[in-house]
Amino acid sequence: MFAEHDPFLVALSVAVAIMGGYTGFGLAARIRSSPGANRRLLLAGAAAFLAIGIWTMHFIGMLAAPIPSDAVYLVLPTVVSFLICALVVGISLFFVSIGEQSSLRILASAVLLGLGIASMHYVGIHGLAGHFSIEHDRGMVLLSVLIGVVAAYGGLRIFLAGHGGFRLAFSAVAFGIAVSGMHYTAMYGMHFSAAGAMDQTMAMDGLAASPQVLALIVALLCFLVAVGFLLFLVPEARPRPNVIISDRVADLQDGGTGAGRHSAAVATRARTRAAPLAGLGQPPSRPMATRVPIEAANGTQFIEVSEIRSIRADAHYTLVHDGQRERMCSWPISEAESLLCPDIFMRVHRSHIVAVPHITFMRREGDGAVVELDGPAPHLVPVSRAKIAELKARLGLAKGEAAKATR
Repeated sequence: MFAEHDPFLVALSVAVAIMGGYTGFGLAARIRSSPGANRRLLLAGAAAFLAIGIWTMHFIGMLAAPIPSDAVYLVLPTVVSFLICALVVGISLFFVSIGEQSSLRILASAVLLGLGIASMHYVGIHGLAGHFSIEHDRGMVLLSVLIGVVAAYGGLRIFLAGHGGFRLAFSAVAFGIAVSGMHYTAMYGMHFSAAGAMDQTMAMDGLAASPQVLALIVALLCFLVAVGFLLFLVPEARPRPNVIISDRVADLQDGGTGAGRHSAAVATRARTRAAPLAGLGQPPSRPMATRVPIEAANGTQFIEVSEIRSIRADAHYTLVHDGQRERMCSWPISEAESLLCPDIFMRVHRSHIVAVPHITFMRREGDGAVVELDGPAPHLVPVSRAKIAELKARLGLAKGEAAKATR
């Protein structure tokens, strides 16, 4: 049966699974670096694109298969198969996108994702109705589930090792292989046989859709996946390297006249000069950390302080953002504040520390403010009302405001 598949539709199904995986994993990569409300939207978007990619791939594969000509698709099992897929994918992404990325968590997510893909497949298969019955080889069923779990584990591992560039592409390819490999292995072990009159009556019971209607729905979903994939490929505007405070911050304060920009540049140059060394007439300075420990799945890693954009309190630990994603650190936020250089880092909120030279944008929001920090994945950090004046002074904006008040 597998040899009789339409090769063009088979290739299209694999391509759709890979595009859905690339878009979904790309959205999931931004979950950790986004504020609370946006995390839910990103998680929902990532789960939706992955689920649509899986479900669309499955039914393109069904259209590519030599299915009996009188077959129709029962609507209820077909819809349920998609809901199963979306739910399982969402839970799996939640496990790997929130909290510590332990080996057990990744393995559980891969098992859940593989079983979810298999469940979606077999529920969707038994949505077929016609003058036939469907039988499965047990060995091929187990093999298809195993392929889905193993390939899903590989895709998640590659994805968590790095969220951008080739690693994201590799994780999407592994995801496409997981879905396609599971589907076509299961199809290889599926057989049609003639059904009795009673079985035919029971099989045809319920609202059904023809293969032509299904093909139209699949074509629309293919278009949706392709649009999402192409939009995700469009590069975002990245801020310029922030050796000097961003022009946008100064312009925000002086109304676009340029005076704030000049004062910010002067103040920033003064701050970036080398700090005086301890010596005669100066108290000995406390030792500052040059690297920060990060908890990884296989042990403890260290990142340079210069790579840190922000630090966020998380219970008794902290989450360190390196410009791409957040990673767990064993330091509490009070210890991080005491060990990091105060000329560079500032505690702007009871739960947040920022690297001031990496700030590219600032705006008022309610009683407080929000700053944006640069990097491959720029992110926002809240500033408490009590810290706004101090931060503006650090950014060289206080003089600009004073001059504006005297005009």
